[in-house]
Amino acid sequence: MLTPVFVKKGDRIAIVSTARKIVKKEIDEAIKILEQWGLVPVIGATIGLEKNQFAGTDEERRLDFQNMLDDEMIKAIWCARGGYGTVRIIDQLDFSNFKKQPKWIIGYSDITVLHAHIHNFNIATIHAAMPVDIHKGTKDAIQSLRGILFGKTMSYTIPVSKENRQGNCKGKLIGGNLSILYSLCGSVSSLDTKGKILCIEDLDEYLYHIDRILQNLKRNEYFNDLSGLIVGGMTKMHDNNIPFGKNAKEIILDVVKEYDFPVVFDFPMGHIEDNRALIMGTEVSIEMNKKEVTVTYS
Repeated sequence: MLTPVFVKKGDRIAIVSTARKIVKKEIDEAIKILEQWGLVPVIGATIGLEKNQFAGTDEERRLDFQNMLDDEMIKAIWCARGGYGTVRIIDQLDFSNFKKQPKWIIGYSDITVLHAHIHNFNIATIHAAMPVDIHKGTKDAIQSLRGILFGKTMSYTIPVSKENRQGNCKGKLIGGNLSILYSLCGSVSSLDTKGKILCIEDLDEYLYHIDRILQNLKRNEYFNDLSGLIVGGMTKMHDNNIPFGKNAKEIILDVVKEYDFPVVFDFPMGHIEDNRALIMGTEVSIEMNKKEVTVTYS
């Protein structure tokens, strides 16, 4: 796995939107955070653009991201927000220069499209809070992004959830938003999960749809030979008038019951305030006992 160069003070960090529209005032706090870290924010052309729900047309969003990919002075691209739209431009992006000189791509939710696609280039990315919401995050979430960007070796220890399935494992960390992973199945951006640790999170989904997504991933052999599963926030789940009969955790355990990999619930990632930064694509180890779970980068 190729890891982009960690940033240093004075480096230029681009903020662009590959998905939903956003105005500058919504990222002002993020700009201040970058400046406090000694970094130089570069505001992309998509900030303030509007085409229905998107931050400009597909071509405008593609061009903005492409320009930042190809600009050698830009050391990281921080996607401003999620929503929907990245998949509409992913196949039109040219990653030729990026593969030769990778830079950090940062975000979560809809940005899972980029994490998965770039993972297949064998290049690491950062799953983390975005400019639209980082100021709402916990101190640990904000500092975790800073730590990773500047090259600090990270390790997270969290309390054990009673639903956890015990075990220790190692593997490259992959994944992101569950609905996005589902939407990528069958495409060039789909993930090879063999021997890896899959992390998932989601927001605002019906419970039956969570089951449908997981059944699809199962049929696509995402759980065959998986090393481990990390479950972050399954936030604001919905049910129908006729209940599905299981909550999100129960659905996940039911789908993976025939496999023997460890499962970690309530990990601080996803659409929650404590959205810790994770380097996607690098190897991590999970060690679990009766009291706590530790995720450590190798």
